[in-house]
Amino acid sequence: MLSLSISRTALRSAAAPRQFAVAATSARYASTKTLTEAVSEIVPAKREQFAKLKSEYADCSLGDSKVSHLIGGMRGLKCMLWEGSVLDAEEGITFHGKSIPECQASLPSAADIGRPGKEMLPESMLWLLLTGKVPSAEEVKGLSQDLSSRGKLPNYIEKIIDSFPKTLHPMTQFSAAVSALNHDSKFAAAYNAGVKKTEYWHTTLEDSLDLIAKLPAIAARIYYNVFGKGDGKQTINPDMDLIENMSHMMGYGKSEGLVDYLRLYIAVHGDHEGGNVSAHTAHLVGSALSDPYLSYAAALNGLAGPLHGLANQEVLNWALEFEKAVGSNPSDQQIVDYLWSTLKSGRVVPGYGHAVLRKPDPRFTALSHFTDSRPELQESPIVQLVQRLSKIAPSVLKEHGKTKNPYPNVDAASGCVLYTYGLDEFKFYTVIFGVSRALGALPQLVFDRILGLPIERPKSLSMDALMASLKK
Repeated sequence: MLSLSISRTALRSAAAPRQFAVAATSARYASTKTLTEAVSEIVPAKREQFAKLKSEYADCSLGDSKVSHLIGGMRGLKCMLWEGSVLDAEEGITFHGKSIPECQASLPSAADIGRPGKEMLPESMLWLLLTGKVPSAEEVKGLSQDLSSRGKLPNYIEKIIDSFPKTLHPMTQFSAAVSALNHDSKFAAAYNAGVKKTEYWHTTLEDSLDLIAKLPAIAARIYYNVFGKGDGKQTINPDMDLIENMSHMMGYGKSEGLVDYLRLYIAVHGDHEGGNVSAHTAHLVGSALSDPYLSYAAALNGLAGPLHGLANQEVLNWALEFEKAVGSNPSDQQIVDYLWSTLKSGRVVPGYGHAVLRKPDPRFTALSHFTDSRPELQESPIVQLVQRLSKIAPSVLKEHGKTKNPYPNVDAASGCVLYTYGLDEFKFYTVIFGVSRALGALPQLVFDRILGLPIERPKSLSMDALMASLKK
């Protein structure tokens, strides 16, 4: 029998040529450096730190794995490297060591780059997540302009989105469109051309920036096709920041309050450590060296689940039912009674509790403070009801005794503000979340390739095999 041995390099060279060349650098604007240059600066130190962990600490214990981890969703099991953020049960989320209030105080805002609004920009959060450093206003402005230059959708993506039936769920459309963008993947083209493993991160970063830049236009085109709102053209203004452009494309550009709220919402939702379903999925699929488009499309499918990204619309649905039952200005006792009726019916109170947190979610606190600063939100009955619930519900849940964390999570507040500003299409809320979560999941793909992390492949056991191992 004739046996053939073909090297991977030969297989790559035989692959069909890509239409798009690998991008070398980002455009330079008025900033002191581009984001690509800033990431390049941290690569040697990150690799040195990782090498030290492998050589000196590989056999150190992080605690024993238990049967409860195996059958309980791996909850709390320390087995994943995630650079951008750390979630502490008591302190909440920190981004490279910075809390949300610290980020709000230090990260450049819309006003800092000459745009209307006071909230920190998602571009600022993206820079922090990728570099671990607070960017200057000029660096953020340069990044914002770079993303604007990348944001236009290819014609084939527009045609794909336009071909979807209006009845197809917006998240399904979103995931499919993101997946189709892999046609233009610079990482896939470089891999097929035989690029060195140590250079994988360059084109992963390029793909990630291209994708983050295009997500607002994808979301806006889906919004227009399904709900008939927006300009229908997804026009990008190079003078506007990422979320300002998204708001204009969706038809809400004149609502300064909503634009600023979306900046805050997308910045604080961007990363929430790596163990959540969407972030973990992007990391898992990316570990097989799938490009960022395929990896993030998979993450969006996880985000679409009712136990993850759909939660905020479920909270809002419940709150509106609550308002319908008790009126827009109920007494405290009416609120308590309705909470107990929900619990006694066997349902949970949506928007309360968290898989990790044991204190109030600092993202809820940030969004709640935003509502306190806007007169139009203070006049909203549903916003006021949600705020009152956040003060009354914890004591009821404590008395009920079946909730480890009786405090509000971010979903308790996020939907009611969108609803008040007129963005009341519940099915679209998770798409907005999907625009946000890319800020954390995609930078981690860059880190995965800077560090050369291996394919993720945990060991599984059947129940029989598990029982047999326990009897030994």
